[in-house]
Amino acid sequence: MEDTFSNLATYGYIGLFLYSLGGGFVALLGAGVLSYMGKMDLATSMAVAFVANALGDVLLFYMARYQKSMMMEGIRKHRRKLALAHIMMKKYGSWIILIQKFVYGIKTLIPIAIGLTKYDFKKFAILNLASATVWTLVVGLGSYYSSEPLIELAKLIGEKPWIAPLLLVVFGGGLWLYMEKATKKKVSK
Repeated sequence: MEDTFSNLATYGYIGLFLYSLGGGFVALLGAGVLSYMGKMDLATSMAVAFVANALGDVLLFYMARYQKSMMMEGIRKHRRKLALAHIMMKKYGSWIILIQKFVYGIKTLIPIAIGLTKYDFKKFAILNLASATVWTLVVGLGSYYSSEPLIELAKLIGEKPWIAPLLLVVFGGGLWLYMEKATKKKVSK
């Protein structure tokens, strides 16, 4: 177990950075708990997650804006989800840049969808930095200050390992059902 914590101290920030490029919610949550346990530094973890999260969305926006043909090949199967992202942009406006930081499943689609429009890059970058700041503070500090219950939950899952797959199936199934319903083709009468 001590080797695991030693490896986290050595490679944890690199893993946090790489994972945060595409989201990072779980990694920052884990870093907050490990910071509470004294195995990582909270300020460094939050700074790494902030930079990676903001950079990841800017890269997605940039790729969608200037490498459309390459991006369209990769997201061809996800056209309905991309259309949902456009609908959400119209419904929530610029707030969607903040909302997407907290909603698993649309995290990568929103910057791509925005990049495919004529949305101003500077405005996106500023709003993305502000949103990444809010996301980092909420998740990083939230996980740090709620570490006790999270550690207890981890102990419970360690004692009763059947709970973890059950939680994953419920969460994953709920997300899948939502995305299926939200992107389902409407039949006109």
